[in-house]
Amino acid sequence: MSLVKKFATVASGTLMSRALGFGREMLMAAALGTGPVADAFNAAFQFPNTFRRLFAEGAFNAAFVPLFAKEIEQHGNEGAKRFSEEVFGVLFSALLALTIAMELAMPLIVRYLVAPGFADIPGKFETTVRLATIMFPYLICMSLGAMMAGMLNSLRRYFAAAIAPAFLNIILIGVLAYAWYHGLDAHDVGFGLSWGVLAAGIVQLAIVWIAVRNAGISIGFRRPKMTPNVKRLLILALPAAITGGITQINQLIGTAIASAQNSAVSSLAYADRIYQLPLGVVGVAVAIVLLPELSRALKSGNLVEAANLQNRSVEFTLFMTLPAAAALWVMSEPIVRLVYERGAFAANHSTPTVAAILAIFGLGLPAFVLIKAFTPGYFAREDTRTPMIFAAISVGVNVGTALTLFPSMGAPGIAVASAVAGWVNALMLLAMLIKRGHWGRDIPLLKRIPRLVLSAVIMAAALYFAERHFATQIGPGSPLVVKATTVLALVAGGAALYFIAAFATGGADFGMIRRNVKRGTGKPAPSVTEQSPDP
Repeated sequence: MSLVKKFATVASGTLMSRALGFGREMLMAAALGTGPVADAFNAAFQFPNTFRRLFAEGAFNAAFVPLFAKEIEQHGNEGAKRFSEEVFGVLFSALLALTIAMELAMPLIVRYLVAPGFADIPGKFETTVRLATIMFPYLICMSLGAMMAGMLNSLRRYFAAAIAPAFLNIILIGVLAYAWYHGLDAHDVGFGLSWGVLAAGIVQLAIVWIAVRNAGISIGFRRPKMTPNVKRLLILALPAAITGGITQINQLIGTAIASAQNSAVSSLAYADRIYQLPLGVVGVAVAIVLLPELSRALKSGNLVEAANLQNRSVEFTLFMTLPAAAALWVMSEPIVRLVYERGAFAANHSTPTVAAILAIFGLGLPAFVLIKAFTPGYFAREDTRTPMIFAAISVGVNVGTALTLFPSMGAPGIAVASAVAGWVNALMLLAMLIKRGHWGRDIPLLKRIPRLVLSAVIMAAALYFAERHFATQIGPGSPLVVKATTVLALVAGGAALYFIAAFATGGADFGMIRRNVKRGTGKPAPSVTEQSPDP
């Protein structure tokens, strides 16, 4: 299967999840707006979600996947199964102890870490603590699920792991629909959503567990033991967790700072949901597919293949994310108005704030995606320390910029800090890869990048004037059908113009696309059963 086809397999599942996420956020915005319960839920959910990215997805996609792939290559399926069981025993025991400790300390954690600005607001602090207490066990399910997803990705079985997150949105949409039908108040909606998050974690874990069994690996529980393989995993995982979850670390910091201002936490969350669509569809797909492919190429000594994989991944990410970034910058307000502006979501206050945040996130989007394309170049070589150092520097940049801008700009200042930190991190990762000789010079890629940027600028200029021409149709008083039709037509027209400009300027060509779609990426995946397809 070609690299682009693998990206598409993961992206299709992620796209479904993110599309359902839009539906979830639209219903949540209508039910809760940017009020106190919305702030409390988003702050409470940010905490276990950050831990999930730090100690599950980030760490295991970076540390577990190369080691699991090595076990398959060196010791076959039995060795891979034994390694998985060793990790499972240690991971489950550690997660159980962590969850118990966090549940007991939740009031202190919310007061001093998650949302210090809520501490002096009657009712808001207590609600956040209770919601976080309900949702934190979600971490156990998602961490174990991330381990099994890493196993599936190593076996090149991408779809089940990509589709599983969609069930979080399916369940939460069901909760919101039930709340609307029965006329529940905001307080009851918040608690219903929290129990829904926990239920979704159990469902997602069940999906990947079944997929792993169908792939021929049945994981049993082993008594926790620090074997050499587990020690190696932990040495790699700690810095990888910080690196892989850098965006989430910055978001957690942003949430803590934003808690000092009413509605800021939920405004950041609503904007984050929209820009997560291109970030997830392109960036996550590239990161998931590139790491095991790059690991295999390096383990087999195929440096030409490794360099080609990295260059084609960057080419693909820029080709897809530059127009998305331009559209978010120019059309943020019409998009927010279409997606959220109804019910408790106030047009005169919520829309301008969320739109400003979204536009700034758009400028940082290419950096966030490039980070996901650059870090596998380190992780596949079992170097998790260097990107961790760069991540720490970017966190410092984020904190300093956010604290400087928040008093004058409010929530948009936090978005600026996040975007600046993202670009600093991406540039440092690229510079070190080049310095070490791990980034092959690719003349066609270097020629295409400025032409793709030019194509995105042309598209942004056209959207800018088109948005003003159709101001009445996309304005606050316009009927929903007219508004939706106009916004979608502008987006489709902008995308068509971008692709035309990209091909006309030489930023893209059919030969490039044809080669990427047709080319394979080395030998067939190691599998434990010859016949079982992706579930």
